[in-house]
Amino acid sequence: MLRVKRLAVLGLFAFCVITGFLFWALHLSGGGADGARPAPPRAEAKLQTLSTGITSAVNVTRSADAQWLTRASARTGIPARALEAYVAAAGMANESAPACRIGWNTVAAVGFVESGHGTFGGGKLSATGQASGPIVGPSLNGDGFAAVADTDAGALDGDAHWDHAVGPMQFIPSTWRLYGRDGNGDGKADPFNIDDAALTAASYLCAHGRDLITADGWTDAIFSYNQSDSYVEHVRDRAVAYAAQAGPPG
Repeated sequence: MLRVKRLAVLGLFAFCVITGFLFWALHLSGGGADGARPAPPRAEAKLQTLSTGITSAVNVTRSADAQWLTRASARTGIPARALEAYVAAAGMANESAPACRIGWNTVAAVGFVESGHGTFGGGKLSATGQASGPIVGPSLNGDGFAAVADTDAGALDGDAHWDHAVGPMQFIPSTWRLYGRDGNGDGKADPFNIDDAALTAASYLCAHGRDLITADGWTDAIFSYNQSDSYVEHVRDRAVAYAAQAGPPG
């Protein structure tokens, strides 16, 4: 009987050791449905130097160096007007929240997944960053999507019964009302303008003191945007690719 008890204790001990090792290995690999994904490299842009010698990332019309913008746009396939907005948005968000350290490639990756940089449905961005057509997502009526009753009387999405995500960065009206930012300085926050939408997205991702160069901070930020593990992976893969394709800013 004593021998049987000893074997049982040893078996239980071995089970605990093996289980603990598996959890440790899984944590290191970033695996698991709720595991933090390693943050993608933080891509940097070459910024235009003004006549005063000051480098600016605030005014979207002059934030990115023109030659860098042309080169990076060609390498990544991101429309230059959208890339210009993403660079400015990341710079402005980091000025407001220096601990965030968001890269333009993360903002761009979200823009790609959400609307193909404003080209969804064959549209494009104008010189002022305005989407050529209304980018409106499906009805959030509970049929395959979360049920979100109308919050804006259809002002942004044209539906007075259910909400829809709108604009190149796909914000639902209630979220836009809380977080919408004016990225181009025209005095209004417009979810259909890439400057405003990109700055709002970057600021939203930086909220709650997140540090986006850490695995937990980056994963939490993207998951807050869309609570889907596959979405997080898709955004991460695209952000990694953009950083590699654009290369160093010099």
